Amino acid sequence: MSTEVEVQAGPTSSRIPGTAALVGLPLLRVALVGLAALATWIALAVAAEPGPFPPGMLFAAATMLPVNVASIVLVRRALHRSGQRARDLIDFSWRRLGRDVLWGLLWLAVLWLPFILAVFGVMFALHGGAVFERFETVFYDADAAPTLNRVWLTVLAVVSVVTFAPLNAPAEELIYRGYSQWGLERRWPVFWAIVVPSAIFALQHVFYAATADAVLVYLAAFFVWGVGSGLIVHRQRRLMPIIIAHLLVNIMTSAPALVLLFLPDSALAS
Repeated sequence: MSTEVEVQAGPTSSRIPGTAALVGLPLLRVALVGLAALATWIALAVAAEPGPFPPGMLFAAATMLPVNVASIVLVRRALHRSGQRARDLIDFSWRRLGRDVLWGLLWLAVLWLPFILAVFGVMFALHGGAVFERFETVFYDADAAPTLNRVWLTVLAVVSVVTFAPLNAPAEELIYRGYSQWGLERRWPVFWAIVVPSAIFALQHVFYAATADAVLVYLAAFFVWGVGSGLIVHRQRRLMPIIIAHLLVNIMTSAPALVLLFLPDSALAS
């Protein structure tokens, strides 16, 4: 892999969206994620025993399907109104795919270190020397464990793995980095153009937090991830490498759901 960063033209349309649109679309996605979590929680309360809000990650990943589809439709329309195309911002090329995968692996490693440091930093601030003992209770709520039968759990697991990563990664990168950040860079100083979408990106992940402590951890860690991604995209001027890094993360978080397919009924019942 060449060490030279590929710098593309990036967005060049003269029709710059207004600040309200550039900030509003990411906020709209956060609202959609929140509504999906609320609708799922209500549905589970009606169909089974009421559980904590937000629902567990398995339900969140599966119910993100309509949110991601709506997000892609909305961001494509927003880009079209400003004279841009999603495909141009992503800049996919079969010829460069191998190199983009290597870039994605590199950016995954680069982003992972500050992300983990942010997680441990907040956990240490909250729990001091008991950090490692509290990890299980902070990031996992036993009351939020799935209570549905095997058929429904299998459907949820398959939907999560098949749809979450392929749709979530491009949807988020197009909205937060491609549309919002690049648009804001033409109106604001680069610092704020990166920080504001990153803060909204972090806010979205509150709806994946199992506990109140996890909310604080996610806000810090995903803000750091967002800033790092923003810096990468600002430098490379194309989304494909960071989408691959994001895709790999989403695969790692959704693929473990397939374990449910192989667990005995006794394990699911417990």
